[in-house]
Amino acid sequence: MHIRPLAIEGVFEILPERIVDARGFFMESYSAARFASLGLDLAFVQDNQSFSVAKGVLRGLHYQLPPHAQDKLVRVLRGAIFDVAVDIRKSSATLGKWVGLELSAKSANQMLIPKGFAHGFLTLEPETEVLYKVTDVYAPTADRSIRFDDPTVAIQWPHIEAIQLSEKDQAAPYLAAAEIFA
Repeated sequence: MHIRPLAIEGVFEILPERIVDARGFFMESYSAARFASLGLDLAFVQDNQSFSVAKGVLRGLHYQLPPHAQDKLVRVLRGAIFDVAVDIRKSSATLGKWVGLELSAKSANQMLIPKGFAHGFLTLEPETEVLYKVTDVYAPTADRSIRFDDPTVAIQWPHIEAIQLSEKDQAAPYLAAAEIFA
């Protein structure tokens, strides 16, 4: 397993090694001991899985406030996504900055997103299935979101003709009006 720091401190691409033979492959996608040896001592408590029928489904940008903030380890089981993390820590030098990465079942890469970041993704293929581990359970009272198209954040999403959003994501506030991390 390899770890590659991305452009914002604390966000990483995780690259599991695949053992491939004529039957297919085997891969260790998560190991608490291996992560700890890389300086990532996380206690995941829940797995979440989403399935998107169409290309162009945009989910996010979501996060939970303390005391239910979540670290997330995101991977794609089928299809491909453009995965995004936005720094929403008021005291951070990179507040409002984002980093994005294409994740796919084919590449088997993962993105580790720490607490203090909003997370979202755009499906790049139909029938895309995403699995992510989180370090705290879903807490409706702590659940928040910000607009995927906030011009101050200016995420450069891949061009997709028709984007599908939930009502919740359509109604999300811009970063300037959102309740974020201290």
